[in-house]
Amino acid sequence: MSDFELDSPFPSAGSAPAIDFRASLNDEQFAAVTAEPGPLLVLAGAGSGKTRTLTYRVAYLLSQGVKPGEILLLTFTNKAAKEMLHRVHELTGTEPARFWGGTFHSIGNRALRMFGDAIQLPKNFSILDADESESLLKQCVESVDKLFFKDKTNPRPSPLFSVLSLARNKQCSVVDLVERQFPHYREIAHLFPKFNAAYEKAKREQSVVDYDDLLELWLKLLTDAPDVAAYFNQRFRHVLVDEYQDTNTIQAQIVDKLASHHRVMAVGDDAQCIYSWRGAEFENIMTFPDRHPGTVIHRIEVNYRSTPEILAFANGVLNTAPKGQHFEKELRAARKHGPKPSVIQAMDDREQAAFVLKRIESLVQDDGVSPKEIAILYRSHFIALEMQLALSRAGIPYVITSGVKFFERQHVRDLIALIQFVYNPSNTLAWQRFAILLPKVGEKGAQKIYGAALDHAKLMQKNFIDALAEDDVKTKVPKDAKDDWANFCASLQQVAAAMDEGKPADAVRVAIDGWYGDYMRGAYADYLDRLEELKGFVGFASQFTDMQEMLTQVALLNGETAEKEVEPTDDAIRLTTVHQAKGLEYDVVFVIGAADNQFPTRRSIEDGDVEEERRLFYVAVTRAKNELYISYPRVATRAGPGGMMLQASRFLLELPNNLYDELRIKRSWGW
Repeated sequence: MSDFELDSPFPSAGSAPAIDFRASLNDEQFAAVTAEPGPLLVLAGAGSGKTRTLTYRVAYLLSQGVKPGEILLLTFTNKAAKEMLHRVHELTGTEPARFWGGTFHSIGNRALRMFGDAIQLPKNFSILDADESESLLKQCVESVDKLFFKDKTNPRPSPLFSVLSLARNKQCSVVDLVERQFPHYREIAHLFPKFNAAYEKAKREQSVVDYDDLLELWLKLLTDAPDVAAYFNQRFRHVLVDEYQDTNTIQAQIVDKLASHHRVMAVGDDAQCIYSWRGAEFENIMTFPDRHPGTVIHRIEVNYRSTPEILAFANGVLNTAPKGQHFEKELRAARKHGPKPSVIQAMDDREQAAFVLKRIESLVQDDGVSPKEIAILYRSHFIALEMQLALSRAGIPYVITSGVKFFERQHVRDLIALIQFVYNPSNTLAWQRFAILLPKVGEKGAQKIYGAALDHAKLMQKNFIDALAEDDVKTKVPKDAKDDWANFCASLQQVAAAMDEGKPADAVRVAIDGWYGDYMRGAYADYLDRLEELKGFVGFASQFTDMQEMLTQVALLNGETAEKEVEPTDDAIRLTTVHQAKGLEYDVVFVIGAADNQFPTRRSIEDGDVEEERRLFYVAVTRAKNELYISYPRVATRAGPGGMMLQASRFLLELPNNLYDELRIKRSWGW
C-alpha cells in the first residue's frame, strides 16, 4: 500500500476546494509534486518554478492525508517559509501555524528549547546577538593571550569571529580553513583553536549560545540523544528543504539525521551553488543520492523567464563544465524567440561604461524599456566604479541593490579621508574619520592629538604632517595606540612625499601599502577582497595629474549621487553584484567586466578553482528575460597608468561562437 493511501483529501482543509494538480503544473513539476515518498532530489533550473513546486508538494501531501504537524519545511529565510506556507494556506485552508516551517536556525532554537537538557543545555538559555558574541570572544582571547589585539595586523574580534564561525559551520579545522581562505592570518592560525575552546567554555558556564550554536547544538542533540532523534524522525514523516545547494556541512548533517527514514525532498540547483565563501558546500547536493540510497532525481527544466537564445547561451556555459562534476541538465524555453546575447569588447573601462550608457539610452527612449527593468551585473564592486561615474555624469538615476556606492564603502571613505587630510591638514573632519581607527582613540582623543600637533607645528615652524611624529605630540597618544603611532606618522609622510611628485595614483597606492593597509588586515576578514577594491581606486586616480582635481571629482560625484538618491521601487537602473542578483530577473541585463582576472577572479584562477565562478556566470546570464549584453575591457585601467591587458573570460572563449553575436564598437558610437 502507498504511504499516501490514508484518509480522504484535505482532512484539515475546511472548505478549501480540491486542487487540480494536473492542470496547475507542467509535466515535470507534476511528476515531482506527486512523487511517491522516499528520497527525492528535485533539480529546479533557473526560472523553472522551484517555489511553486515546493509549495504544491506541501499541498499535495496534505491532500493525501498527511497531517500538517508531520511536515517539516526548512528554508534559508523566514520570509521564504512564510510566503510558502501562506500560499499553502490559500491553496488548502491549512493555517501556517500548524506546520513546523522556518529557517534552520529558528527550528534549531525550537528543538533546543524542548530537549536541550538532554545535552546539558538549560532550556532557559539566552541567545547572544552579534555584538555580544564578539565581546565575549574578545574577553576569552585576552584571557589566553592578553597581547593578541595589541598587534594591529591581527584580526579584531569581529573578523576573528567570522573565521571561527565559518570553520564551525563547515565542520572543519580552523587552521585548514585559514590556509585555504584567509592566508593573511596564516602565521597566527595555531592560536585560533585555543581561542575557540576558551569561548566555548565561557558560553557553557554562562548558559548562553550564539547563532552558530543553534545549529551545532541541534546536531549534537540529534547525534548524542537517540531518543530525541527518534522523536523527530517519527514526528516529521516528510522533510522538505528549500535551496538545498546552499546548505553548509552542518545543515546537511542535520537534514540527514532528521530524515533517516529517507522521506526527504531536497529542492535546489547545483548550477546555482555560489556561496562557498560563506559556508555552502557544493558536495552536499552532489552526494545526496549517495547518502540517501534509492534517491529519485526529478529535473524541472522548463524555463518561463528567458528567451530560447538566452537559454541556449546559459546551457552552453553549463556544458563547458567538467563532466561528472555536475548534474546534467538543459533549460528549455516556454517563451518565443528573441535576439541572441551580444558580446562586446571595449577598449577600456571607460569605453565599456560609455557603451552601456548609450545602449541604455536607446532601450529607454526608443524601445520603451523601463529603467527599473535594466540591470548591470558585475563580479566585484570595483568593476562597477566607471559605470557609477558614467551614470552619475549623465544624470541617469540608479540604485545599487547590493550595498552602498563605491565611494561610500567604509574602507574607501577611510582611505579618501587619509588622502584628503594629507593634502589639506586643516581638514579636521578628514582627520577625525581615520584617526579614530587607532586603538583607544575616540573623537576627543583625536582632537587633543590634533591640537598638540598644531601647536607644535606653529611653535617650531614645521610642516603639520612632520610635527605629528614629534615627542611632544606623542605624549597625547593613548598607550594602546603608541605601537601604531610611528607607522601611522611614517605612512602620512610617505603619502605627502608621493603627492609632492604630482602623481595622485602613486599617493593612493602608497596610502594602501602603508598604515591603513595594515589596519585593514586586522579589521576585515575579507581583507583581500577590500584590497582589490582599493586597487580599483588606484585606477580611478590614474586619470588625474593633479590631486586637487581628483579630490574635487570624488566630492562632486558623491554629491551628485547623494542628490539623486532613489528608492529601490523608483524608476532607476539597477546595479548589483551577481551574488545579490540571484533569484531576481530583469528585461535587459548587462554583465560587465567579463574578462579573465575579473570574471573569473584572479584569485580563483591562481587557486585553480574556477568552477564556482562558472556557476556564478551562469546565474548572471539567467537573470535576463529578453536581452543580454556581456562586455569586457581590453585594458584594465584600474591597474594604473598604461593599464593591464585583458582577454575575454574563459567562460566566453569556451562557448561555440554561434551562441552569441559579437558587436564591435565604432568610435563614432555605432556598433
